[in-house]
Amino acid sequence: MQQTAERGIQDTFERLKVGETSQMSTEPADQGAQPPPGTLFFQCNICGELCTVELPSLARELRSCPKCSSSPRTRAVIRTLSEALFKENLILSEFPTRKDLKGLGLTDPESYASQLEQKFDYLNTYFHQDPRLDIASDAVAPERRQAYDFIISSEVFEHVAPPVQAAFENVYQMLKLGGLLLLTVPYGLQPETIEHFPELHQFTVVERDGSYELHNITRSGVKQTLRNLVFHGGRGSTLEMRVFSCSGLLPLLSAAGFADVAVHSAPDFRHGIWWPQPWSLPITARKLPAGVRP
Repeated sequence: MQQTAERGIQDTFERLKVGETSQMSTEPADQGAQPPPGTLFFQCNICGELCTVELPSLARELRSCPKCSSSPRTRAVIRTLSEALFKENLILSEFPTRKDLKGLGLTDPESYASQLEQKFDYLNTYFHQDPRLDIASDAVAPERRQAYDFIISSEVFEHVAPPVQAAFENVYQMLKLGGLLLLTVPYGLQPETIEHFPELHQFTVVERDGSYELHNITRSGVKQTLRNLVFHGGRGSTLEMRVFSCSGLLPLLSAAGFADVAVHSAPDFRHGIWWPQPWSLPITARKLPAGVRP
């Protein structure tokens, strides 16, 4: 399943290359810089393992820690969380225990979710199993409103059924004032986000002759059959609904009310955090009181 997910994401990256020279609103120049050739020796900031990897082979989804199978992306999540919460770049075992901080994960990998549970008042949630959370639901449960100091969403929002704006608004409602959203999604440098199914309403995914089709009935009653679907790990909620653009993604955060939006582009070779493409980098945003800006 994990290998299938990585293949789906890698296919997305190949399609993102089409927009490589397009304009964007934020230029993450640092991450795109080429590292020196050779072997990289690094410490995994999730499990603490000392690792080696050949730099030419390092990629965003490459499972490059032999102990916990972390990738540069998952290590980047922990680095970004550490710097956002503690203003320093710590490995996960060095995080101070802060049970006063309440966190929420959206299908976080077990490699770091189990450790976050030990460090914080943290709950990992899922779309298809308990504890369940549909981040794009029509309403946020009262007990989840303004309840969390941080929410981590890594590789989720590209699978949310349209309109994706509802998911951003729900996260905003769930955060406390000052709360942090840590977001990763595959995004490209093309001018606009590519919505694969803009008229999606009542739909099912069905298998036919060894491939999958999406059957949809639009709000106006038109029946559609859509093929050439892209999945990140299997059918269901892992269907790719869109390919974000950076210049389209950042305004979605602002429209939901977020401020202090930042793209984290600096590499961290000490912890094996780098990939050659200047896109799909971690993003943070905060829920600040009205009228307050950083």
